[in-house]
Amino acid sequence: MTKIEWIVKSEDETKKVANKLGALLEAGDVIALEGDLGAGKTTFTKGIASSLGIRKTVNSPTFTIIKEYHGELPLYHLDVYRLEDSMEDLGFDDYFHGDGVTVIEWAHLIKDQLPAQILTIYIYHISESSRKLVFMPVGERYNQLCKELLDENISN
Repeated sequence: MTKIEWIVKSEDETKKVANKLGALLEAGDVIALEGDLGAGKTTFTKGIASSLGIRKTVNSPTFTIIKEYHGELPLYHLDVYRLEDSMEDLGFDDYFHGDGVTVIEWAHLIKDQLPAQILTIYIYHISESSRKLVFMPVGERYNQLCKELLDENISN
């Protein structure tokens, strides 16, 4: 599978897609989120968090780089936008191969540290409330995950 795309028309629809993805995630899964400022990366992360049973308010970890949330699975929410050095050793591997789900905003900034298999989701502005979500899976696990999402009929 090369890629899958959805058009969402609101924050609620963005969270709905993320929630369905989150319900399929397992410990050790890594999701990279890419998009301009305000595209909806943190909104998408909120949808994943909800599906993991996280009730704490999820917000961007821009100034702390990493926030951990605990639910049915831990959620490691990374925002590497302000990272000074892409090769700085912050122990990312511990998160990527840990017992939770890792979501990375601005993941391209640490591309040399990312795992070989990953699901990258690009979020593009279409209008004030609409976004285009493009899922780019790399590796069998993420290809299967995207297939399961398509089988779920995400629009329902």
